[in-house]
This record gives sequence, C-alpha cells and structure tokens, in this order.
Amino acid sequence: MKQNFTVRHGALDGVEAFLSVARYRSFRRGAADLGVTPSAISQTIRALESRIGAALFMRTTRSVGLTEAGRQFLARAKPAFEELVAASDAVRELGQSPAGLLRLSVPRAVVPLILEPMLASFHRAYPKIELEIAASAELADIAAEGFDAGIRLGQFIAPDMVAVRLTPAFPLVVVGSPEYLHARGRPARIADLRDHSCLRMRRSDGSIAPWRFAEGNETIEVIVSGPLIAHDYPTLLGAAAQGLGLAQVAGPVVNASIADGQLEPVLASFALTMPGVFLFYPDRRQVLPKLRAFIEHAKYKSIDASHGGSNTGKSRKFKPANRP
Repeated sequence: MKQNFTVRHGALDGVEAFLSVARYRSFRRGAADLGVTPSAISQTIRALESRIGAALFMRTTRSVGLTEAGRQFLARAKPAFEELVAASDAVRELGQSPAGLLRLSVPRAVVPLILEPMLASFHRAYPKIELEIAASAELADIAAEGFDAGIRLGQFIAPDMVAVRLTPAFPLVVVGSPEYLHARGRPARIADLRDHSCLRMRRSDGSIAPWRFAEGNETIEVIVSGPLIAHDYPTLLGAAAQGLGLAQVAGPVVNASIADGQLEPVLASFALTMPGVFLFYPDRRQVLPKLRAFIEHAKYKSIDASHGGSNTGKSRKFKPANRP
C-alpha cells in the first residue's frame, strides 16, 4: 500500500551547522567556517537536537565530542548533504552556461530543412550540449513529455506558448512531374482536380488531410482522391516525381525538386500561404542557457537558409492564424 510521505518543514535546518562543528570538533571553528558567530551556531545545533530528540554533541569547557546519536547522524547526514551540494552545483552549471541534454520535439519534414544544416555548427559552438531530436508526426505535449522545446507549423502552436519564427510564411504548392502533366494535362481551376490522381497525407490523428486553397479572401478545403495515401512528405514527393499523381506540400519541402525540374507547380494562383515554422516553448522565465543558445543559433541559421525577411527571428507569445 502506498504510504503518504512529506518532508517536514525545516527538516534540513541545522544540518550544515552540525557537519561543520563535527568536522572541527569545535563550535568556534565551525562557526568561523560558515561565517557566523559561535552563539548563532550553538543555537542552531540546540534547535536541531531538540527537533531530533537526542543530544548530538558532548560539550565540556575544553572539548567537543560526538554522542552515539551524533556519530550515527554524521554517518548518514554527511554523504547525503554532500550529494545535495553536488546536485545544486550541477543544476547551477545548467543555469549559468549552455550545457546538458536539450530535447526537441519536431515534425519529420523539418529535420532536413532546418535542423540538418545547422547540427554540425551548433555542436562546434556548444560542445557541452547534448541534443536529442524526437522526429514524429505526433503533436507532442512538450511540457508533459519532458521536452525543452518544440518545432511546429505556426497554426498548430497553442496561444499560451512563446514562439520564435524560424522560416518566413510559405505557400502550399501543388506539384506534378513533367511526365504526369504531359499525359494528364495541367489543372487550371480547383475543380479540375476531380479529373486528376491526387496523392494524400494521413494525419497523426488518423484522418486524411484535405487539400487547402485560397480563393479570393476565403480559405477552402477540397476532398481529393487518388492512388496513394502517405504518412510523410518524402513519400509523397517521391511518388509525385515518379508520375503517380499530384501532391500538395509545403513550399520549402518541394523547392529543390522544382528547381531541378523533377516537379512542376500548378494552380499557383490558388496557393494558400501558411504562417511558417516556429520554435516554441512554454515560458521565457523557464529558458535555460542551453535552450537560449539553440534559439539564437537556429533562428539565424534557418532564416539564412530560407531567405527570411525582417519579421523573422523574433520571440513572442503566439497567436495562431484563424482556421476555416
């Protein structure tokens, strides 16, 4: 059966004073070591003995010795206190310099785009930081699951999070291979997608994502169909490049494939602009130097890589875009 357990208020009061007196077998030298008066340390020890219910020292005008209770208390209190001091020193280092384990929750698609280009330079700049990247399609609760921060598309960030922009806003792009478009034709209107093979993405919640477009001032969602359902962007892009059908993906994910001619964009006038990718964390007051170092390194590296604008790299409370 589980037992209720609480640490009594003041349970550790006087332990350091006891250890100092026990070390020197002298109240005067123990007090000097702690920078207090002999009277103050004597009162502290008496309060500790009263709370424990046993005398810890034998005092005479010439010497100070340990009682049996004092010897037993010293044997267990000294290593425990030293471990507490060591724990405090370790935590203090984390609070004063970039060091320790930094855990990030990120979508798989951003790893090659944002993280891979900066991993080597970040390690060189901060060799005491051990970086753990949990790449998944799941929208993790970073606080509950022990992550220091997350990276996510802006529209999926809760409004109480602090967010740092890593990329500019970007369009959702519909692409197809030159061979596919030559054989099936280029859609000119959203309605033309009914006559095309559309490659789809299954979300982490099990639903299939509709395709989203901007038509005038409105955002519309379109249910499409086709021969493939994937769980990640690389699979969609590979299938599209092989001529299996059209795919709708984030602009930064497909820009390289468009540039080298593997894929061609269509329906560009209907492309919906997304808020961009952000690094987010719960509270500015909780930012340790290891996370601050990563934020400063990531926001400049990723902005340079994606040709960011003047509004990038700023830390703020995030207000998600309106959803249709």
